[in-house]
Amino acid sequence: MASRLSLSEDAYVPSGAQQTAVKILVVGHFAVGKTTLISSLSEITPLSTEERMTTLSERVDDLKGVQGKTTTTVALDFGRLTLSERIVLYLFGSPGQQRFVSLWDDTARGALGALVLVDPERLADSFDVMDLVESYGLDFAVAINHFDGSTVHTPEEVREALDLLPDTPVVTIDARDEKSSVDALITLVRYLHERADLEHT
Repeated sequence: MASRLSLSEDAYVPSGAQQTAVKILVVGHFAVGKTTLISSLSEITPLSTEERMTTLSERVDDLKGVQGKTTTTVALDFGRLTLSERIVLYLFGSPGQQRFVSLWDDTARGALGALVLVDPERLADSFDVMDLVESYGLDFAVAINHFDGSTVHTPEEVREALDLLPDTPVVTIDARDEKSSVDALITLVRYLHERADLEHT
């Protein structure tokens, strides 16, 4: 496991700060950009459990459209992002392959919601992940990770293709770009806040 996380005592919440910690899952199918997004956002050195892909894994994982991929997440990614003086997000990225589904029990426990990354060229690959998110009762937003040269789909087209509810947020991002990734998380947090308000009215 290739861990790069510094575990100093004040690595998570600065001394004396009054913050609310919010656990968010970053999920999606294989090779959709979860590790890239968390790495682009985390204000601490992110924990990454990426390992080099072997010949055996290449037989199992569909590399269509991602032929240049040489590593894959085998446990989780973890990062931290402070949105405001009051809200700090703990980002947990879960592997997208079916053989790692057993890890979801731990990563989903205590999560407030999920950001579901989708590849516009492989929308059908997202259904299994979205079924998992819904099975854990998590509210979620969808982020279309637009890769260089990929087909551009509007949020409305993606909403229809994935059969999403009308109020489910759908945004377009570049997981390599910090600003667009932050905007996606802010959209999710606002949606979760609205959902919580509705439940208490």
